[in-house]
Amino acid sequence: MSAISTPPLAVAEENIPNAGRRRRGTVKIRGLRAGVWVYVGLGVVVASAIFPFYWSFLIGSGDASTINDSDMSWLPGGNFIDNALSVMSDPAVNFWLALWNSLFSSTVIAASVVLFSTLAGWAFAKLRFPGGKWLLAFVVATMAVPMQLGVVPLYILFSDLGWTGQIGAIIIPALTSAFGVFWMTQYLQQTVPDELIEAARVDGASMIRTFWTVGVTAARPAAAMLFLFTFVGAWNQFFWPFIVLDRQSPTLPVALSLLQSNYFVDYSIVLAGVLLATIPLILLFAFAGRQLVSGIMAGAVKG
Repeated sequence: MSAISTPPLAVAEENIPNAGRRRRGTVKIRGLRAGVWVYVGLGVVVASAIFPFYWSFLIGSGDASTINDSDMSWLPGGNFIDNALSVMSDPAVNFWLALWNSLFSSTVIAASVVLFSTLAGWAFAKLRFPGGKWLLAFVVATMAVPMQLGVVPLYILFSDLGWTGQIGAIIIPALTSAFGVFWMTQYLQQTVPDELIEAARVDGASMIRTFWTVGVTAARPAAAMLFLFTFVGAWNQFFWPFIVLDRQSPTLPVALSLLQSNYFVDYSIVLAGVLLATIPLILLFAFAGRQLVSGIMAGAVKG
């Protein structure tokens, strides 16, 4: 009766070889390994995303009769370089100027949207001022207004200012983004604790210094993601640049539309130009893909 009984858990561990080592090691969770159908589904998604690029390359590497050939081969032809050189040397397209206009305008727009959205998101998320919630609701509500409704007054304004036909006419209206403000507000509200801001203020940091050292550092993944998506949106913008810019200084999508303005459309030339226009975006995602993934994961996991 006076003997000390051994706890059942200790007895169990004594009977199991390497039980202590297994407890201290990595725990293997069952049921989380992807099955065959997961890889099949992912393969279908990847193939669906790659197929339009391959189809464009297939047509762009042929000639004018390739798309009408009933016995068309699924192997690329050998004319892609010639078709690409034709796009670059076409005087009606002005490819290199259009490429520079798209690159410059997209970079300026994306950087401006990130800057102003981060500032506004910090103010809405961490500053207290009268009417802040109503003002944020108004900013978000502007996303429901389609751009087409403001094209006519916007064109009249830039026409009176004498800015039609200039690259600034597509940059200035896009310097801010309601979606960017909403995105950065939600991100900073979830990732930056109020205690960290209070600690910075106690240490004597001003609000601008606190924003620069705390807010900007915390917002880098979300800012990188916002920059990527804004850059892609500005790069692919066609409607407003087609209206306000002239044919001597177009952006790349507007310039490529001139390839199909004749009675006969050579789709091999058109699709070769489309692939040339997507190369900068592919390179951008290749170099900034890690920031994109980290931004998505940081936005999906709170804290």
